Amino acid sequence: MSSKAAQKQAAPDSPQRVLTGRQFMLGDHACAEGALAAGLDFFAGYPITPSTEVAEHLASRLPAVGGRFVQMEDELGSIAAIIGASAAGARSFTATSGPGFSLMMENIGLAAMMELPCVIVNVQRASPSTGLPTMVGQSDILQARWGSHGDYGIVAYCPSSPQECFELTIDAFNTADRYRIPVFILMDEVVGHMAERVEIPEAKDIPHVPRKGPRTAPGTGQFLPYAADADLVPPIAHAGDGYKVHMTGLTHDERGYPSLTAETHDKLVHRLVDKVRLNAADIVDFEEQDVDDADCVIVAYGCTARSATAAVTQARAEGLRCGLLRPKTIWPFPEARVRRLLEIGKVKRFIVPEINLGQMRREIERLTQLPTLRLNHAGGAMPTPNAILEIIRS
Repeated sequence: MSSKAAQKQAAPDSPQRVLTGRQFMLGDHACAEGALAAGLDFFAGYPITPSTEVAEHLASRLPAVGGRFVQMEDELGSIAAIIGASAAGARSFTATSGPGFSLMMENIGLAAMMELPCVIVNVQRASPSTGLPTMVGQSDILQARWGSHGDYGIVAYCPSSPQECFELTIDAFNTADRYRIPVFILMDEVVGHMAERVEIPEAKDIPHVPRKGPRTAPGTGQFLPYAADADLVPPIAHAGDGYKVHMTGLTHDERGYPSLTAETHDKLVHRLVDKVRLNAADIVDFEEQDVDDADCVIVAYGCTARSATAAVTQARAEGLRCGLLRPKTIWPFPEARVRRLLEIGKVKRFIVPEINLGQMRREIERLTQLPTLRLNHAGGAMPTPNAILEIIRS
């Protein structure tokens, strides 16, 4: 079901799909509202702390505006259901946490191979395994990039506030449809359970990127479901549109049929990677604070960036030339901006505070070859501004 069809199906006196105006809500609820504003048609999920509030919120809100909500038997069924819904044309969505994210990895690779757009929210908690289910973590960063087997392109957003939970969820749906990829929203428990003001624009002002459809009529036999355009993204035909479409996780040709040769595989996988890599400049999003003259730059994301912001403000008040680079897009990583900071030549060191044992730090060290100081915690608590400030002073 398309988003337009879902809106038509809703009764005239049904609740608003977009809760326009100033709201006060949890990050999890803001994420759910962002999905609704983006045109969410179908949610399938299984309750798991600390993402359960996303599903609970949508359980009542989504059916009321003409969408479909299904509580699945587990996370394996959840990811399979949203992939199937995407093949039928729905904007589809699920929410989970670390253990459920692990269970979804095989089918995330299937979605990447079949080029079916969908959005997966992972509200991170302290891990591995069951860990600390109700406490914060940021240890799924590398899993998001490399969790499923093989090479493929994905995008992962990382909000630092309920406002960004709303905004980046909309971006996630548009990016998924534009590039035909699974897209992740890597929240964390603190941001998911934080209540703040959220400003929601008018529905007409919310961007909506439609999927690129076939340019030939159904029944002509001319449509090739995996023949990519110059942007490396093929047009998509959905189940029920009248086109002959074959989807498989096997290596396939432009018709979608298995073509089990090394040449076909190399060409296909390069395209799956390059449609994200070569469009990184249009995808990557970040914010900065005081980096132009900084000799020390903090790289922080999610709830940790909130502590880092306060630390940088205090460091500047003390006369220390410190700045903050805050990626909103974790993958692709803002490599071009980091390299530009190196070209300017003022930065002498980086600091990477994380609620893990150094997953983003590895990326900074790979790119910069500069001293990278770290403040790591395995999970359960976020770093304080004072702890980050002490490292800046050192």
